[in-house]
Amino acid sequence: MSETAFASIYKEIFPFWEKISSADRDMICQNSYIVNYPKGTNVHDGDECSGVILVRSGSLRLYMMSEEGKDITLYRLHKGDLCMLSASCVLSAVTFDVFIDAEEDSECCVISGPAFAAVSERNPDIRIFALETAVGRFSDVMWVMQQILFMSMDKRLAIFLLDESARTGSDTIALTHGQIARYMGSAREVVSRMLKYFANEKMVEVVRGGVTIRDKKRLRQLAH
Repeated sequence: MSETAFASIYKEIFPFWEKISSADRDMICQNSYIVNYPKGTNVHDGDECSGVILVRSGSLRLYMMSEEGKDITLYRLHKGDLCMLSASCVLSAVTFDVFIDAEEDSECCVISGPAFAAVSERNPDIRIFALETAVGRFSDVMWVMQQILFMSMDKRLAIFLLDESARTGSDTIALTHGQIARYMGSAREVVSRMLKYFANEKMVEVVRGGVTIRDKKRLRQLAH
């Protein structure tokens, strides 16, 4: 992709774009590249500075991992979403490690972390944007923690299914029990038992490779 094409993309997503110098805009564009991540690829491995990632297509999963290898999904990124937590050299205040995997074949626009950090050092507007973007995502993280710590499993699963349906525009959630469990920070066996209960209550139908919602009204009642 040409530097001009990158510039047109950044003009739309970065509120600071017209406030910085042309030299700094050129530096960001010159250090940008398109990366295609096949499904299952590790995009960001903990404490490295992979850069600022803009998802152009596909889906990425951000998660934390314990020393025992258990992971908790923090949130997912879809088309048009921007990730700052992959650029630890830009956000020095972020002291915990996050991991990122491609959940689908994904095309991303990546800005070199060191280059973005160098430009941000000269431009307070960029540092403010980076911090606000990261803080905005922390609300998603806190929502995940709230669900895990304080909500019953049936309520959490109802919320997850309704959110996925709203996001995709479909009543069929094309995810396996294992994938749902990973996104919810639970065990596959627990999710399978709860989906079986939902199916017995006629709220969902478990289909091959996914789940189809049959009674949104009851799921909403359960979610609230």
